[in-house]
Amino acid sequence: MLRRQFVVSASLGAFILAAPAIAATGAPTPTSGDAALLALLDAIFADGVRHSPQSATSYGLDIGSLAVLRTRLNPRGAAAQAASVARNRGYAAQLARVDAATLSARGKLQLGVAQDIIGQRISAPTRFGIGDAQRPYVLTQQQGAYFEIPDFLNATHPIKTAADCEAYLARLTAFATALDQDTAEQARQARRGFLAPGWSLDLVLGQLGALRGQQAEGSSIVQSLVRRAHDKGIEGAWQSRASAIVNARIYPALDRQIALVRRLRPATRAGDGATQRLPGGAEIYALALAQATTTALTPAQVHARGLAEVADITGRLDTILTAAGMSAGTVGERLTALNGRADQLYPDSDAGRADLIASLNRGIDAMMAKLPQAFSRQPAHPLTIRRVPVEIQDGASNGYYSSAALDGSRPAIYWINLKNVGNWPKYSLPALTYHEGVPGHHLQINYAQSAGALPMLLKNHFYSAYGEGWALYAEQLADELGGYRGLERAGYLQSFLFRAARLVVDTGIHAMGWSRERATDYMVAATGFARPRCQSEVERYCTMMGQACSYKIGHRAWVDAREKAQAALGPRFDLKWFHDVLDDGAMPLTMLAERIEARTRERLMTMAG
Repeated sequence: MLRRQFVVSASLGAFILAAPAIAATGAPTPTSGDAALLALLDAIFADGVRHSPQSATSYGLDIGSLAVLRTRLNPRGAAAQAASVARNRGYAAQLARVDAATLSARGKLQLGVAQDIIGQRISAPTRFGIGDAQRPYVLTQQQGAYFEIPDFLNATHPIKTAADCEAYLARLTAFATALDQDTAEQARQARRGFLAPGWSLDLVLGQLGALRGQQAEGSSIVQSLVRRAHDKGIEGAWQSRASAIVNARIYPALDRQIALVRRLRPATRAGDGATQRLPGGAEIYALALAQATTTALTPAQVHARGLAEVADITGRLDTILTAAGMSAGTVGERLTALNGRADQLYPDSDAGRADLIASLNRGIDAMMAKLPQAFSRQPAHPLTIRRVPVEIQDGASNGYYSSAALDGSRPAIYWINLKNVGNWPKYSLPALTYHEGVPGHHLQINYAQSAGALPMLLKNHFYSAYGEGWALYAEQLADELGGYRGLERAGYLQSFLFRAARLVVDTGIHAMGWSRERATDYMVAATGFARPRCQSEVERYCTMMGQACSYKIGHRAWVDAREKAQAALGPRFDLKWFHDVLDDGAMPLTMLAERIEARTRERLMTMAG
């Protein structure tokens, strides 16, 4: 997903080192009071960082005595999962001993959020023997070390010194180990019936082949190091040394993974959804949906809500398109025609892609100037917009956000998949910018990371329903702030229509037996997006269950909470005050509603006094 007034430096590194380890066994110490809870939550965060080298690098915490983490990658596979469960059970035991009666209202909220976070980490492994209910497969077109690590090395691993280059080489060797860990775990899970659909495995093989097919010297993972070391003036035989690791370690590991996937491919089950493919699929999907939406909504309820929202938004789009002289055909057909109009398309060339990204940057700058109307402060971290790397664009989603380093040493990145510029007609781009950038993910995450009273565990946790719901609310807020011109407002409503259709499609696939083809047909007809884009999205929902439902469910929760606060406060309602709830960090939607109601009561009491 991301990206201050909160500055992380050697002091935070020292905090991580000083924080006590959390025992996985033994009698936990009783905890009382907000200060003790804060210390406990920070200790849990610090312990997690020690066991997650990639997180340490992402946060900019692999410094000083923690610099050794910069040479490592996260452990993967069954043993790593068992160790993670044991650690999180230890965290849960400590949290269970907190005396909630000694906590302030904010402390009780933070305790509840922390318990939910830890509970989610434990649930799928202990109930179903998989790492994540929303991602039940080891290898998919968007999951696996082969997909994640090259991008991590290029975009997140820093290259500023010779030591960083040496650490990069160490991580190249660790990449080979991670590949083999995935290969072993995929073989084990396949025996249990957990194997991605055939078309997904075909995409995996294509992407593995593209990674393996490069000459080592010119491969992306080698050239990332060579290019950045050159730019920093760091001398060394980086190309030859990295190429040797790729040839001797990484390519043989890729060959082993390719051989496994080819062997498993003929045996994968038919069907695309959880109930068709997975042992206990209905129960796994129910957990995935509950974790993604942080609600108790059933698949049938989510499906029905999606159908109702699609109908409502379609009617609103019809009014806008008709007023613009587009009245022939269904709304989906009219949007399809608009998507293909020459005046809405950037050229399918390097220059066209550069112009597209330049337009996104202009949109960010324009919205930054409007933020003071609705927010108490602006993001402190810079935001950069980049194209999804070509070698993973076939399987990558259309757009996503990566957080900045906590110390500001690396900017936030808003990634856009430009494999097909036809997926991005001009009228649709502002809504994407407001979603991924400001006032969307970039602003929301900066608020949490700069909140002084928020424990590190909560500063850096992302709840999809909260965060993606906020990002959709941000698209709506951008409309209130005058962020759209002309047909761009149709693009904003099309974005909402797309997210409403996801409610229908995700539940259709995993609870009602829809095929990938049926789901794609529905999305094309409903939204007017190009078929390749819709198919790529549907394929993501097939292998990443429930998450697609978090957007519109979360958006509705934010809108309902604001409307309730406005009704209670009347003319005393203040938009900046409402948005300051972001300082409390991400939380389940039920807790969000309760928190905004409590803040509203506090504001009424203050005004009455």
